[in-house]
Amino acid sequence: MTLCIGLLIIAFISILWIRHTNLENRLNLTQFLAEEAADRVVDSNGTILQGRFFSVYLEERQKLLNMDSKPFTFIVNQYGTILYSDPNQNQYQRFSLSLLQDPESIQEVTLGEGEIYVVKAPIEFEGQVLGWVVVLQAKGELTKTNQEYNLLAILLISLALLGWLVIYFLSQRIARPIHLVADAANQIKTGNYNVELPTNAKEKEVAELIASFKDMSEKLDQLEALRAELLAGITHELKTPVTSISSLTQAIKDEVVTGEEAKEFLDISLKETNRLQKMIQDLLDFNSFSAGSISIKKEEIHFQEFIQDVTHQWSVIRDYPESKLYVKLPSTSLWMKTDPLRVEQVLLNLLNNAQDSLQGDGFISLEVNVHSDKVIISVADTGIGVPLNEQELIFERFYRGEQKKHKVRGLGLGLPFSKMIVKALGGDLYLKESSSRGTVMCLELPLLK
Repeated sequence: MTLCIGLLIIAFISILWIRHTNLENRLNLTQFLAEEAADRVVDSNGTILQGRFFSVYLEERQKLLNMDSKPFTFIVNQYGTILYSDPNQNQYQRFSLSLLQDPESIQEVTLGEGEIYVVKAPIEFEGQVLGWVVVLQAKGELTKTNQEYNLLAILLISLALLGWLVIYFLSQRIARPIHLVADAANQIKTGNYNVELPTNAKEKEVAELIASFKDMSEKLDQLEALRAELLAGITHELKTPVTSISSLTQAIKDEVVTGEEAKEFLDISLKETNRLQKMIQDLLDFNSFSAGSISIKKEEIHFQEFIQDVTHQWSVIRDYPESKLYVKLPSTSLWMKTDPLRVEQVLLNLLNNAQDSLQGDGFISLEVNVHSDKVIISVADTGIGVPLNEQELIFERFYRGEQKKHKVRGLGLGLPFSKMIVKALGGDLYLKESSSRGTVMCLELPLLK
């Protein structure tokens, strides 16, 4: 429909342009004929020639100029009296002097039932006007262009067929990969995330659609694998302390152990209970924060003192020598308005991860830098680093790397939970770099004064 409407508009404009162009060209030819006849019709004595000579001359010139329709030609004296006219044109006796003396050589007038173009050229001899050659031609004859209309019709029909073919093949070419994407979506709906899609789409938008869909299917495949791993991991992590608690309490109940050994078994059971409670609390906190039910309470703090208190308490609780914890703070006093409990929670998680990655005599460094409107806290370690293929997944919920999975027990919620907290504070948490020589994590916070 768009193609047809467009071609109809083009046809309408083309017809108007053809009519206008033909009218101008034929009027110019008629004017040329009138001017040439005015030069030929007077002899050297100033006498206006008439008769058959003029009729033969007009027929020859009309054929030479390839004039489709024969105009009506008149020779008029200076008083408007017709001296010569075509044999079949006897209805005109004279012409109005106002019409003849008008400076415009081409005029459009209404005679009878139609519009007539009057083209005149003065017959001059030695500076005097002896009369005029007047040519009359109907406007309908001048604008008659059957041949041009036929050519236009052929051209537009050809364009319509060609355009329809181009649209058809392009739509088929675009629709084919879209159908494949729709089929792939149905496969994903049934649980099959391993879909095959073409990679040779030349249309930019279709190629972007296919690439985005493939990324989505791969992401869903990863999430499905993480879900299965999460289920197995949570089952294992929850089952281990429950089994330990059950076995230890059963041993105490059956009086397998007594006295000090029984107290030790109870201490172990309490520790396992606390660890079980901590894992459950982590799940509850994460779900609550995801639902937006945990509020942020900002207050103004002296940031250097805050960092020193957090690092000192952490080194004492984790029994980590402060000599191996390098803290670099800005020299100028820094005050910030933030939630200290949430920032402390994130920093403790980063420091714990840094210590867990250390092997042997490694060290940890914490550096605070101020950049215009934000504070950047970098936590670096000299540990084993994060493998390249795992770096994009460290902020995924419940994800734990292969090296950490069997070394450190947990649910894999530390970094995702920390990132959510930092986002709520208006900042960002990201992995700056990681290799076999160590890892650098960066915590950005807005500097609200």
